[in-house]
Amino acid sequence: MRIHLLGIGGTGMGALAGLLIEAGHTVTGTDGPIYPPMSDQLGALGIMPFVGYAAENIETARPDMVVIGNVIRRDNPEAQEAMRRNLPYRSMADMLAELFLEHRMPLIITGTHGKTTCSTLAAWLLDAADLAPGFFIGGVGRNFDRSYAQGRGPFFVVEGDEYDTAFFDKTPKFLHYRPQAILITSIEFDHADIYNDLDAIIDAFARLIAIMPPDGLIVANAEDETVMRLVHSAPCRVVRYGREARDAYHPSEVSADSEGTRFTLLPPRAAPEKTTPFLLPMWGEHNLMNATGVLALLLESGVEPDALVRGLAAFEGVRRRQEIVSQQKGVTIVDDFAHHPTAVGKTIEAMRLRFPGARIWAIFEPRSNTSRRNIFQKEYERALGLADRVVMASPFHADELDSAERFDADAIAETLMHRGIDAHHIPDADHITEFVMRSVDAGDVILVMSNGGFDGLLQKLTEALKTRRIVADHDAIAPGRIPKR
Repeated sequence: MRIHLLGIGGTGMGALAGLLIEAGHTVTGTDGPIYPPMSDQLGALGIMPFVGYAAENIETARPDMVVIGNVIRRDNPEAQEAMRRNLPYRSMADMLAELFLEHRMPLIITGTHGKTTCSTLAAWLLDAADLAPGFFIGGVGRNFDRSYAQGRGPFFVVEGDEYDTAFFDKTPKFLHYRPQAILITSIEFDHADIYNDLDAIIDAFARLIAIMPPDGLIVANAEDETVMRLVHSAPCRVVRYGREARDAYHPSEVSADSEGTRFTLLPPRAAPEKTTPFLLPMWGEHNLMNATGVLALLLESGVEPDALVRGLAAFEGVRRRQEIVSQQKGVTIVDDFAHHPTAVGKTIEAMRLRFPGARIWAIFEPRSNTSRRNIFQKEYERALGLADRVVMASPFHADELDSAERFDADAIAETLMHRGIDAHHIPDADHITEFVMRSVDAGDVILVMSNGGFDGLLQKLTEALKTRRIVADHDAIAPGRIPKR
């Protein structure tokens, strides 16, 4: 078919474009200006998108099918033209399900936190076990260097988002993915632009659980009370994972070193001598729990433990998840996608484990529709207070929000300063760069957290360090080493 994608520059739609081309379809699409890395990915696929929506783009593309992304509004001129011409149209979720999930075993990774990392890890472990999975993920795994694959094996891993599907379908996307097995990492309030409260989020997950087939599988985080309450009425088998011995899957003998986190995992119904030792090349309790959940999902789906041991040790992570982007003059700059307060706090804690003794800078941009608002004001205060130095930018497009509902960086900075934590509200990336360069020192770790581009802050910090005079101490930044201060 000739398939035209509206909103092709999004991570999900770009991944769908790659799957469609792998499957032999011709793909066109439209978006606003598209920047790297998505512009590079589409260019590598041979796709030159239309820039700017116009009815005549439909005439030029002459598609057999139109896929409408969830960023597209009903009054979009190309969506209107497609409907005027009576062209078949689908949501991204339905297109994925119809063309790629039939006759496969969909493994759907869900939850407020950890979806992208868990999805990427699951896909990599299956690939390392020579099971040739398909996958569709909202991030780029470093082992694959892309976010999609058609695959040829029985499994297809999908990052299952609870966000709505399209302007003509307000149901959560994960309801469309024909789940056979699901992992639920956590349930908290998020997506304040489409959900009114936590109860609305809970209802979305309850609907997902209700459609599970009787022979399906749910792997549930036993540490999350909301998750456990929902799966109590599941129509299929439920397997728990968590930190405690009472949980079916739990890590033990946990230790961290310069290579990552070492632990053993004892599957249920197995003798103690069958304990499996693992090395996870990541740090932090949240990453350990994510890995435990994924291992439980795959072991319960029939994958052999030995293959998972080899694959886990070779996992290279996901771009923009605790990704080191620069190490120079004894200073490490880390990029992370964290934007929910729970993720912000756990990411800072992971930096403590990875760089023991280092001074941790937490630089945060409130950019998502939830983080720009003051819904989690106290939660952000607690999370950011785990760092040694805190810098908060102004909320992204702050003028779109009433001051009464806006994230209050000044209030958080004032409270943290009273607690003895050096905290500041500095509105933009240029001034943040100037501030950091005045006091950064060898051995510091600069953690930049945003779910967007942060106005190029990572690049600005990296370039500024090149000319900043610092007495270098390269041993200070080695993971697992205590800096010489």
